[in-house]
Amino acid sequence: MREAIILAGGFGTRLRSVVSDVPKPMAPVAGKPFLAYVLDRLKGQGYSHIVLATGYLHEKVEEYFGMEYNGLAIDYARELSPLGTGGAIVNAMQHCTEECVTVLNGDTMFDIDHEELCRRSDEWHAPLTAVLRWVPDAGRYGTVEVDDSGLITAFREKDPSTGSGYINGGIYRLQRSLLDGYAIGAPFSFEKEVLQALGKPFRAYAADGYFIDIGIPEDYQRAQTELPKI
Repeated sequence: MREAIILAGGFGTRLRSVVSDVPKPMAPVAGKPFLAYVLDRLKGQGYSHIVLATGYLHEKVEEYFGMEYNGLAIDYARELSPLGTGGAIVNAMQHCTEECVTVLNGDTMFDIDHEELCRRSDEWHAPLTAVLRWVPDAGRYGTVEVDDSGLITAFREKDPSTGSGYINGGIYRLQRSLLDGYAIGAPFSFEKEVLQALGKPFRAYAADGYFIDIGIPEDYQRAQTELPKI
């Protein structure tokens, strides 16, 4: 069984001017929630079980998707108080049974070959494989540095002066043992305490598929016409 955790509890602060009554992943795109496009793509990539990590306005997500959507079994890992990205993943992992799980951001669509991601992750025996995307302007996202062997050497903070480079695409294939030692219900940042700490050898998988992050109104509007065409 192929499982995925989707972080779907974002406040969407930068989108408040255009979307204010639903969590960011539920922002409507051409008549259906952005998150539905992400789930549809995962279904087509062989996933059968999805855990939605919810928080802000969680009932909006649960009411729409229920316990089954498009043949996907859905579970919910609701946070009662803010857990940060790391705490949300640990909380959601309690609903998973597989040793390796894919983690995605619910406000980003990155069209990759998940079969290849899983194959390479298994081949590398990597505690974490991060999917990277080359972009001409990486300043909004921060960059990721990789050595010649494919190991990640640094996750760099956002810097408006940054030019082109690899960015973190927001998709990870990780072994559940990577988060051993983190208490259930304890808040922490996955990006800062796990990724940037680089306590273990993390691998990079570069992909060049369609990518959009609806975190700002301009890209949210762009999604209205681009996503339905995928």
